[in-house]
Amino acid sequence: MAETTEEQLRKEIEDLKRRLEKRNELVSSEAKQAIERWQPSSSTIWLILLTLVILFVVAFFVGWIPLHRRQALIYAEAHERESAQPRVEVIEVTRSNGKSELELPGSIEALTEAPILARANGYIKRRLVDIGDRVAEGQVVAEIEEPEVDAQLAQARADLATAEANVRLAGITAQRYQDLLKSDAVSKQDVDNYNGDYAAKQAMVQSAAANVKRLEEMESFKHVYAPFSGVITLRNVDVGALVNAGNTLLFRVAQISTLRTYVNVPQSDADSIHPGQQARLKVANLPGRSFAGNVARTANSLDPTSRTMLVEVQVPNPTGALLPGMYAQVELLSARPQPPLLIPGTALVIRAEGAQVALVRPDRTVHFQPIEIGRDFGDRLEVLGGLEEGNTIIVNPRDDVREGVRVEPDKAARN
Repeated sequence: MAETTEEQLRKEIEDLKRRLEKRNELVSSEAKQAIERWQPSSSTIWLILLTLVILFVVAFFVGWIPLHRRQALIYAEAHERESAQPRVEVIEVTRSNGKSELELPGSIEALTEAPILARANGYIKRRLVDIGDRVAEGQVVAEIEEPEVDAQLAQARADLATAEANVRLAGITAQRYQDLLKSDAVSKQDVDNYNGDYAAKQAMVQSAAANVKRLEEMESFKHVYAPFSGVITLRNVDVGALVNAGNTLLFRVAQISTLRTYVNVPQSDADSIHPGQQARLKVANLPGRSFAGNVARTANSLDPTSRTMLVEVQVPNPTGALLPGMYAQVELLSARPQPPLLIPGTALVIRAEGAQVALVRPDRTVHFQPIEIGRDFGDRLEVLGGLEEGNTIIVNPRDDVREGVRVEPDKAARN
């Protein structure tokens, strides 16, 4: 039984081998037939090679040659640009005009401003002015009712009358005793006593008169007067208000016919400011108008914190167009015997070495010259050192302007 199974397996294996050999023979015969069917001739092969060569030549002429030409043109233009001299706008360095115009911010204040306080205790009986009213020097602005002072004044006058009556009686008595002394009717001691009493009564009269005068002056304080001509800028009381002497603020008056403006001048310009120097004020809410004034005084010292000098500018204000508290731009005008050099702001070059300008030498080569800058006017700069009048500088140096390069100057138009 086992042998029979083994034989069957062998037969099946042999059968599979035969089938596999037949299949391999069949595949080999088909491949051989396919190879035998396509056998190109030599002319076909040459034609294929010729086509490939033509395609390569066409690609060479269409692609590589134009690319090479473009590259050559770019190289030529770059070389021409490098060898060509840059054309630059230049300008000659000149001095500014002989007048210096320094513009600084300032605050307008009244020339004189003072508070008006009550000098008597009492109640406001009448108020004669209000804010905005113009007053003259010595004008009554309010009246204070002070009944206590009135009563004291009446008593003092009565005391003065009593003292005057007593002194008249003491004088008559002293004179009588002086006459009686001539006939030895009275003693010398009595005469001296009555003369001393007469002198004491005279002193009492003087004391009473002084008290009356004091109270009369206090009585005069019931009328409040304007200390100077000006405008009432503050009213702090009304009728019926209780006021205390020396403590209650009644009004505030300011003299605005002439105004003063304080400005802080930097240290670099402090030496050019002096009393009497002309000035001009401009305020934003009055466009197109300017107000002439003069420097009244300077502090003659610098603030150690801000390094500025305080300057007072007085401006006449007859029409009242300017008001205290306004913000103004103050232009200080002065003549300078040696005006500084001026250059355009665009000519400045800032580098690690500091501020420089591109200076064009007589041989048309560029040299970056270090300079010392003064005041900055925005579009212009003052030069304190490094340049001379008549030097030629480049207005707006480009990146291709380098040290030692030769340029073609083209004078720029001045504004």
